[in-house]
Amino acid sequence: MRTDRFADRAEAGRALADLLADVRGTPDLLVLGLPRGGVPVAAEVARALGAELDVLVARKLGHPAQPEVAMGAIAAVGREDLAAVENPATADPSAMAGVRADEEVELRRRQRAYRDGRPPVRIDGRVVVLVDDGLATGATMRAAVAAVRAASPARVIVAVPVALGTTADDIAREADEVVCAWTAEGLWAVGAAYDRFDQTSDDEVRELLARALRDMS
Repeated sequence: MRTDRFADRAEAGRALADLLADVRGTPDLLVLGLPRGGVPVAAEVARALGAELDVLVARKLGHPAQPEVAMGAIAAVGREDLAAVENPATADPSAMAGVRADEEVELRRRQRAYRDGRPPVRIDGRVVVLVDDGLATGATMRAAVAAVRAASPARVIVAVPVALGTTADDIAREADEVVCAWTAEGLWAVGAAYDRFDQTSDDEVRELLARALRDMS
């Protein structure tokens, strides 16, 4: 188990790929990165495993008074299907509808921006590796797992470089497997596991997806 920081998301992705070596060569393997920060990690994983790379957009539903507190999350594979999860301990019914409506708008904007007219990726019957740059509350990953499950995959693997507290154990109840390089109970935030944790831009996400398409063609 790792105990030192990653230089950046690319290094984290390479470390994660080493832990996923047993799925290298799986026919029709699909790696889905959660934008934005999960995509640079996922790109390294997909490259090392020889897998198709795409994105699955998920959005946290933050409480209006405390945006860092997750009331739940939404995620979608395609244009129409939307999976949602709620955290009963923090959900505020009076605020939920408005927050969800705003986040659905942003989710659809990102889908359009990243897909650039491409149809949603096929998930049915495939082994899917869901990648993010880390798990904090796990809300967005739970929604991502639910969205993928609805599309009938053969298997769902959640892969992250770092998970705070017991979040990896919580996600393991919903995914078929969780692969985590560093279960960091002493860290206060995912970014603390990285020397460089700059914000990933929409343009970077699009470039990583375009490069993966070129490499697979």
